[in-house]
Amino acid sequence: MRNLDLNLLRVFDAIIRERNVLRAGEAISLSPSAVSHALSRLRALLNDELFVRTVAGMEPTVRALEMAPLVRDALVTIERAVGPAQFNPAVTDRQFCIAATDYMTAVVLPHFLRTISTLAPHASVTVLPASRIDLTTQIDVGRVEIALGSFSSVPSRLSEQVLFEERDMMVVDTVHSLAGSEIGLEALSSLPLMVVSTGGSEDGLLSERGLTRRTEMFDRTALMAAFSSIGKRPKFTIVQPHFLAIPSLLTDTETAAIVPATLAKVFHQSGRAYSSELPWDAPPRAVQMVWHERHTHDPGHEWLRSMLANAVQHVAGMNA
Repeated sequence: MRNLDLNLLRVFDAIIRERNVLRAGEAISLSPSAVSHALSRLRALLNDELFVRTVAGMEPTVRALEMAPLVRDALVTIERAVGPAQFNPAVTDRQFCIAATDYMTAVVLPHFLRTISTLAPHASVTVLPASRIDLTTQIDVGRVEIALGSFSSVPSRLSEQVLFEERDMMVVDTVHSLAGSEIGLEALSSLPLMVVSTGGSEDGLLSERGLTRRTEMFDRTALMAAFSSIGKRPKFTIVQPHFLAIPSLLTDTETAAIVPATLAKVFHQSGRAYSSELPWDAPPRAVQMVWHERHTHDPGHEWLRSMLANAVQHVAGMNA
């Protein structure tokens, strides 16, 4: 500890969040050479490479991954000790980082971003794809402050808040042969189906470091049970990861897509697709925001969470 310079830990923290020496330097206002020099000193001090340069960026070693959440916690504690006691959105230049799918970005973030631009005009927001396989690590090291999605298991080091409940609907092209009518189960069973999957196992779940999230935003179990009741199996002809591509992919086809109800209504209201209720009962699922417990009492983060909670009130109204 006598040989440890706190700035070395700031450099370490920046590199593990950015996975890039140049971006890490920009994040903490240091030149790339200064970042490289600090990393060399820390490597010698800890007798570990810490990061290995790859085509994908600076890949952390096992030791670095073990250190990362502890270093982030320590730096947050120090920042709270010496930083401002209160958060003023009107003057803050803080950069917030949120992980969200394109679906969440489309239905949750527009109202939120309009509010942020008015109440915190100097703040900035970075949205990262929630489908990235290292999402949990990004939360642990502080790169992602809040992740939006549906999570079936949340470890004790993370906190969660339910934002709203979502259900399933179907959409077809506006000139589909069944558009404008109620689409029954028999009719649907004859159609090719499109669903969205952002990766993970066949059960539609992906577990990383204790956090389990849904990668399929539809209830596969309810769908399979409904088709089985009439002796049919669904024809999953298109499985793709992009919610907002659905209307384009449905154009001039007989394909039906199962999508979250809020997004189905957005497509319908914009004239990009025809939406219809499902011909079976599918239980609603919770949509949550998840964050690391170290942020729970941070005034800026408390404000961010309150803005997101307020922004989704219109979404809850759409599902009423």
